[in-house]
Amino acid sequence: MLETRPYVSWDLVHDFMVDVFVKYGVPEEDARICTDVLLESDRRGIESHGCNRFKPIYLDRIKNGTLLPKTDIEIVKDTPCTVVMDAHNGMGMVASYKMMEMLIEKASKYGMAGGTIFNSTHYGIAGYWTTMAEKAGMIGISGTNARPSVAPTFGVEPMMGTNPLTFTMPTDEAFPFNFDCATSIIQNGKIEFYARQNKETPAGLVVAKDGGTMTESAAILKEMRAGNVALLPLGGLGEETGGYKGYGFTTIFRQNMWGATNLSAALAGGPYMKALSGKDENSNNTMFRLGHFFFVINPEFFMGLDTFKKTAGGICRGLRNSKKAPDAEHIYTAGEKEYLAWQDRKEKGVPMGESIQKEFIQLRDELALTQYKFPFEK
Repeated sequence: MLETRPYVSWDLVHDFMVDVFVKYGVPEEDARICTDVLLESDRRGIESHGCNRFKPIYLDRIKNGTLLPKTDIEIVKDTPCTVVMDAHNGMGMVASYKMMEMLIEKASKYGMAGGTIFNSTHYGIAGYWTTMAEKAGMIGISGTNARPSVAPTFGVEPMMGTNPLTFTMPTDEAFPFNFDCATSIIQNGKIEFYARQNKETPAGLVVAKDGGTMTESAAILKEMRAGNVALLPLGGLGEETGGYKGYGFTTIFRQNMWGATNLSAALAGGPYMKALSGKDENSNNTMFRLGHFFFVINPEFFMGLDTFKKTAGGICRGLRNSKKAPDAEHIYTAGEKEYLAWQDRKEKGVPMGESIQKEFIQLRDELALTQYKFPFEK
C-alpha cells in the first residue's frame, strides 16, 4: 500500500519526545529509555504501540496521576538466578530495562535467569525486552498482564488482559526470530490505531454483550471503557475454532506471573482481572499495578551460541522455502516483516497521521518547546 502520510526524521521525533517526557517530570535518562522503546515499535512497523500511544497511554496517565514520572525501583528479592522488583507505579519501561540488565548479567554467569516486576505500568512492546537478550546472544522471553478487555470462552464480559507472550532468539540471519503477540486476536492499541485512521475493526474480533460483533472502531473504544464489549481470545468465539486455547493461554500467563510474584514477594498479593482496570470501586482513576515477567536463557550453557544460531536460522529458512499456497508470494517467519519495515523506514523516518501531528503540535505549543518545527506544518 502506498504511504500517503508524511515522514518525520527519527532524530527529530526522538529529541522531541525526550524533551516532552522531561517536561512531564521524567528524568532525562529514563526519558531516553522510554522514547527508544516507543520508537522501536514504529521502527518495526508496530504503530499500535509507538508514537500512537505517546500521549494517551503515558503523558495523559502522568497528568491524571495513574503513572508516576519518577520510577523508584526496589529490589524485593535478588538471588543468583532470580529477581523480584517493585516498580512503585513508575514507568514500566524504566523498571523493565533495569530488570533485563540484571537478568542478562545473571544468565551470562549461570545460564538462566528469571524475574518479575509488580506495581508497574505499561512497558511498551514486549519484544523490546526480549531483543535486549538476543543482542547479548541469548534467548529472551517476556509477558505482561493488562487491564481487563478479553472475554473468556462462552463469555461476553471483559475479564482478562491481552496478556502478550514474546520470544526472541538469535539466528545466523540478518534478523532474529522474534515472536511478539497478544493472547487475544487483536489488542487495544490496534483498535486505537484503526480509530485514528477512521478505519473499521474487522468483524469477529470483538464481542458485544448480546453476543454479536462490532466493527466501528471509535464506538468499540467507547463501549470498551464502559465494559460493554470485549476482545476475543486467540481462536475466536466459542470452541469450534479453538477459542478455548487462547483463553487458556491468557489465563496461564496472568496466573503464572502473579503466582510467581506473590511467592517471591512473601505472599504480598497482587491484583488481577478487574482490579487492573485503573479504576476504583467509585470509578475514580487509580494506579494500574501491572505485573511483568522475564526469562533469559544463555545458549552457551547448552550446545553453544553458534550452534543455536545456525539451527534456528536453518529452521526459519526451511519454513520460508516450503511450498507456498497458489496465491502467496512469500512465507514469512516471525520478525521478518518487522526487519523489512525497518529497512524501509530507516532513511525515511516515522510516518505520522493527522491525529498524531495535532498532538505533537499541541504538546510543542503547550510546553513552549519552540525549537521544534515539524515538516508536516504548513
